Amino acid sequence: MEKREVKVQVNHLTKRFGDLLVLDDISFEINKGEFVCIVGPTGCGKTTFLNLLTGLLEPTEGEILIDGERADPKKHSISFVFQEPSAFPWLTAQQNIEYGLRIKKKPEQEIVSQREKIIGLLGLEKYRDAYPHEMSVSMEQRVVIGRAFALNPDLLLMDEPYGQMDIKMRYYLEDEVIRLWQATGSTVLFITHNLEEATYLAERVLILTNKPAKIKTSIDVDLPRPRQIADPKFIEIRKEITDMIKWW
Repeated sequence: MEKREVKVQVNHLTKRFGDLLVLDDISFEINKGEFVCIVGPTGCGKTTFLNLLTGLLEPTEGEILIDGERADPKKHSISFVFQEPSAFPWLTAQQNIEYGLRIKKKPEQEIVSQREKIIGLLGLEKYRDAYPHEMSVSMEQRVVIGRAFALNPDLLLMDEPYGQMDIKMRYYLEDEVIRLWQATGSTVLFITHNLEEATYLAERVLILTNKPAKIKTSIDVDLPRPRQIADPKFIEIRKEITDMIKWW
């Protein structure tokens, strides 16, 4: 098996708020183009962890490296998609997808090429001129996801982006994300509390312990795509993840 290039290194990441230890000496790597899910008990520190990765918080100890350099939002492209849809209401779907590329002053040819690629992959051709208030919640979230992938980010962080949606819509959007990820080769870190979602999406699942959070284990999800939730192997891996969270 070909060895993949390391894209992101998290080294001895620790975060305290006063006397409260939230994250305790977390270390792991993410390979270039890898899709990793992080799961853990409610309140274990997943949001704090995400805020450290985006640079909103500074670690108490440890570091995050991208391509061997300390992560720096001014230097590295870190995109994120949160639970609540966050399309800019004054921009059309097309303009939302272009937004990050224009902020980074990419050449016009690259902006148009990336926009059309993403619109095509997401099937948004008929809705390119629609504004967020004219879209369903799920369609708006598709636009937000497209905007994030359009940047070809060094790291794409997704924080429970389907938390408000019904099961049918979740599966539909999960398939959209897989298609975008495969087409763009992006490196994705996806935070979720839904263990079936993690098994469906990830190449690898990292499991956090209760607070103060450590990495309990890493589980490879070596299943063909598209994945079948009734596949005995799928059920076996999902149960393994569930058991790891239940028993500390």
